[in-house]
Amino acid sequence: MPGFELFGAEERKEVNDVLETGILMRYGFDGPRKGIWKAQELEKAITETFGCQYAQLTSSGTAALTTAMVALGIGAGDEVIMPAFTFVASFEAVLSVGAIPVLVDVDDTLTLNPIAVKNAVTPKTKCVMPVHMCGSMADLDALAAICKEHNLILLEDACQSIGGTYKGKALGTIGHAGTFSFDFVKMITCAEGGVVMTNDKEVYTKSDGYTDHGHDHLGVDRGADLHPFIGYNYRISELHAAVGLAQIKKLSTFLELQKKNNKALRAYLEQVPEISFRRVPEGGEDSCSFLSWFLPTAEQTQAVVAEMKEQGILAGNFYWFANNWHYISKWDHLKNATTLSRISDEQEAALTKLKSTVFAESDAIMSRCISTAISLVWTEDQIHEKGTRMVAAINKVLGK
Repeated sequence: MPGFELFGAEERKEVNDVLETGILMRYGFDGPRKGIWKAQELEKAITETFGCQYAQLTSSGTAALTTAMVALGIGAGDEVIMPAFTFVASFEAVLSVGAIPVLVDVDDTLTLNPIAVKNAVTPKTKCVMPVHMCGSMADLDALAAICKEHNLILLEDACQSIGGTYKGKALGTIGHAGTFSFDFVKMITCAEGGVVMTNDKEVYTKSDGYTDHGHDHLGVDRGADLHPFIGYNYRISELHAAVGLAQIKKLSTFLELQKKNNKALRAYLEQVPEISFRRVPEGGEDSCSFLSWFLPTAEQTQAVVAEMKEQGILAGNFYWFANNWHYISKWDHLKNATTLSRISDEQEAALTKLKSTVFAESDAIMSRCISTAISLVWTEDQIHEKGTRMVAAINKVLGK
């Protein structure tokens, strides 16, 4: 995801504002910082851009997920339903708060299958966490209905879908809370960073304190703050926030370019009748950071991957089924409960159970899927060359 592709004078200006004061921390030092509060500015810009009431920046998307779970009261022994296709950070955050990740199948949206979610609900279920992978979303109406029926929390991991919308609302602002990642390869970047978004003041207040050692931020200075609960250090720095502040001002341009280039490349793949495309739920608008497409069989898909690799055109095309970071088939460290410190017996039992859990529906989908990353800086000639060569490789495998 391409925020880093268009990085220039705007980012340098915001960073230099911070460097000129020498105050790199987001809290305190009111006098020397000379009115420069980049983290506060970015939080305000996030609420205005995405339409949520509150935003709390964090040091990473993973930290944002962890913070959101704690602020929502998710903890030891609670089950969190999540998809078998995601990034490892999603289950890392669940485990970090003592909760239990319950992985279920995805459908052709590449996100949570609502039927699988409904079948996975138990008395221990506390939260449903859709992960809006590769720029597009889960069926949020269906998931919200399940959450309402069973009195569950809906937490959106929207780290890969900045700029996507569902029925007019920004992804990440629809559930009880949502998160973005601003790492180097996200739609907009802080280099490293994340945010918790919510419309619930209590969730925001808890997130604000939890990310800064439990400080209540109500004193006249940091030394006067009280600590109503234990927290940790998940703060973002002013330097990282400064980069994000420049990037968020470019978001509309990023999205315009991304959607144009996605549409242009798709026109080439649409020339192959055997190719189908990821389903976007009705009312949803994809951020278009990826073009995700399917071939009829796993064997054909694997052959296309091999052919594109042979021709030197695989770069930027992701076969998630065999990817070490994104699909359960490759997560041996999770299924073996390989940790550096002891986890609870309940967590260990749940993880080792994954060894024998079959994800046949997800396998049938992910084994046929390739996602092509979309660049902001492609020229028309580059898109033509890329599309033409991809189609030729696909047709060669299909025997056409």
